[in-house]
Amino acid sequence: MRPVDVVIVGAPVACGPEVKDTWRELSAWVGTQLQHTYCDAVRVAYFDLFEPGCPPLPSDAAELPLVMVDGKVLTSGGKLSVPLIRRAVEAARVIPSTPVPSRAD
Repeated sequence: MRPVDVVIVGAPVACGPEVKDTWRELSAWVGTQLQHTYCDAVRVAYFDLFEPGCPPLPSDAAELPLVMVDGKVLTSGGKLSVPLIRRAVEAARVIPSTPVPSRAD
């Protein structure tokens, strides 16, 4: 079985004189959570909007962060939701390797 691909696209955020890479940091945390639950059955990749390897964005106006699961847009804008991403991964028939506590978003 091939892994489910979770792709998160974000961009650095300017905060006064400095630039923060908040979406990259949060995406790494999301990736750790998903790897803990699904091991090698899920691959998580983060792309900065301006990186050369960034996948093509949907033609309609997308907001960041953009989350795609197996090439389909899951969310556009707002927060990164691990429970929502888990549901999409499990809809792709990936079974958690560790029990996932049920709780609301």
